[in-house]
Amino acid sequence: MINRKFTLSLAFLVLLVYPLFAQRSQKTAVLVVGGGTGGTAAAIQSARMQIPTILVESSSWLGGMLTSAGVSATDGNDQLPSGIWQEFREQLYKVYGGKAALQTGWVSNCLFEPHVGDSIFKVMAAKEKFLKVIYGYSPYVVTKNGDRVGGAGFINQDNDTLQISAEITIDATELGDLMFLGKVPYSLGMESDEITGENVGVKATNDIIQDITYVAILKDYGQASDCTIVKPSGYDPAEFDGACTDYYTNPSLPKPTVDAKKMLEYAKLPNDKYLINWPIRGNDTYLNLVELSPAERMQKLEASKETTLRFIYFIQSQLGYKNLGLANDEFPTPDRLPIIPYYREGRRVNGLVRYTITQIADPYNASSPLYRTGIAVGDYPIDHHHKKNPVAPQHLDFYPIPSFAIPFGTLIPKTVKGLVIAEKGISVSNVVNGTTRLQPCVMLTGQAAGMLAALSARHHVQPAQIGVRKLQQKLLEGKVYLLPYIDVPPTNPYFSAIQKTGLCGILRGTGVPYHWENQTWFYPDSLVSVKTFRTDYKEFDSVNWPDFNNDLLTIDQAIGILFQTAKKHPEKVPRKTRNHMANNALFTVMIEAQWNKWGLKDYLPKRPLTRAELAVLLDHTIDPFSLKAVDYQGFFNNN
Repeated sequence: MINRKFTLSLAFLVLLVYPLFAQRSQKTAVLVVGGGTGGTAAAIQSARMQIPTILVESSSWLGGMLTSAGVSATDGNDQLPSGIWQEFREQLYKVYGGKAALQTGWVSNCLFEPHVGDSIFKVMAAKEKFLKVIYGYSPYVVTKNGDRVGGAGFINQDNDTLQISAEITIDATELGDLMFLGKVPYSLGMESDEITGENVGVKATNDIIQDITYVAILKDYGQASDCTIVKPSGYDPAEFDGACTDYYTNPSLPKPTVDAKKMLEYAKLPNDKYLINWPIRGNDTYLNLVELSPAERMQKLEASKETTLRFIYFIQSQLGYKNLGLANDEFPTPDRLPIIPYYREGRRVNGLVRYTITQIADPYNASSPLYRTGIAVGDYPIDHHHKKNPVAPQHLDFYPIPSFAIPFGTLIPKTVKGLVIAEKGISVSNVVNGTTRLQPCVMLTGQAAGMLAALSARHHVQPAQIGVRKLQQKLLEGKVYLLPYIDVPPTNPYFSAIQKTGLCGILRGTGVPYHWENQTWFYPDSLVSVKTFRTDYKEFDSVNWPDFNNDLLTIDQAIGILFQTAKKHPEKVPRKTRNHMANNALFTVMIEAQWNKWGLKDYLPKRPLTRAELAVLLDHTIDPFSLKAVDYQGFFNNN
């Protein structure tokens, strides 16, 4: 933060040299602070909405944890590719020659060199004529008028300042620094079970965060090469005892499951490089430096760098891989380490809603139907790194959950206007941060944040005033997953109809905790159970249900139910439906005439419907997605 003496000097300079200073002031519709994984996606999406957008990044790279931090092995959403995440991955395929070329390690199906990721993001950003990217400036102040954020002030290494005013600002910093500067209420550390209701064994609220990591990218310089670094101060191989079977001397430690070769191939990258981000007796470090100043952080981070250098020396000297040295063609840093560390968590905004593990595990609980407000998806397990902090709970990994949808309200502060949150600062519990923090999920929430900010700026309203359905509709037009139906990809012709129907809760997915890729299945080709449809539909709309004697819903039975809803809400159903509501027979004739045009086959009134067919029928006749809006809590706000 800038000190008071400097601030007064700056103010005096403004009075003397106002024309020069004015050149350091800019104005935009949307300001994105932080060019990380989420911030870059947010800025690109905002600009694609033809909204003037400025992205300010403190380093010279775009991509944050995916690039600048060197964590170029993506975790999660491998089978849920959509939006900017899918675009980014497709560009990687083009660079390396296909998907198989990126499957070089066993921790991920998508591994690449960090500098390649940076170049892809920069190309994507350069294509957007409504986007301006400014490098080398960090925020030091937030402009506020009462409870409304109106932009931010920035400073670079030469103490040059820049003031940017904006209608909507996005905090996409790695640690939520804009929240701190703008006095936006936030959480940091673990909430107690009493606060969250999660019942995961956190007895008291504390300030414990996850371990951080200064990863390293090692390069194979050939068997004849000796890249061994100078022995780091304080090196003791016992620090890494148990990292792999090649060095396991202490029987009181958990027995390793991999040898040195497999440990290194954990995140092997293309072109004979190795991402060193090993969580088991490896190079994680516990440092809670979120609330420190930038200068204090830099000083404290030396400890994380030293951990990684000791681990590199261990790999080279103890394990015998002297041919592996820090890559000389990755990061523009004197020590060849990444530009920034891998921060797994920071400040988390107190948002309109706080997403908890309970809501992920039981999404269809009627008391908290946040799934209806989904704006992005994730499928990674709850993954917490606490091994280097002995006082931290060690039991939070892999809590069984299905894949999930990120709620709309997690992006918006509860008490501050003019601000949208991206990156890892969205409003989730500490436990849930263990899955929402992963790169593809952050990229998708960033994309949603950028679209939300752009819509707010376009209509000159606050983000909270943008209807949930409005944002969802725009995202669906971009073929973005809002619900994580693994068996209905965006290429499916019924994708939009199935997503919309699912967001109304009329046809629900089945969630399954599954290894490293949790799942939710829609089962589009399954037939519709009368009993299940009746139960779920009644939560959406109350109509008179005949006593059906069959177990599977038929086409004519579904039409009869939908006709009742259409008659009940004549002013809200699609115009074509409105023109055919004199009686059920006319309504049926309209549907029969349109059946094949909707991409459906075999109109046989007594035939059981598939779930996909019912979704399309619902979408085209009563459009439940538009018929009943939802508030940010997921409740229908009209009847």
